[in-house]
Amino acid sequence: MADKSDKLKGRLKEVAGKATGNEKLESEGKAQRAKGTVHDKVDDVKDRIEGTVEGLRDSDRSGPDSR
Repeated sequence: MADKSDKLKGRLKEVAGKATGNEKLESEGKAQRAKGTVHDKVDDVKDRIEGTVEGLRDSDRSGPDSR
């Protein structure tokens, strides 16, 4: 959830910075949006790894006789 919050806050800062000519605020917004995107990607990878580990555990529990 923090990922979406970072993206939204970042977008708002970026737009406000552009509207007011505040380059620092605009840059902060871009950085905050990037942070949210990175968190999204890390969460995706984490979920995939967890799924793979669970799959390996399930196949290990079935044992060699199940082949």
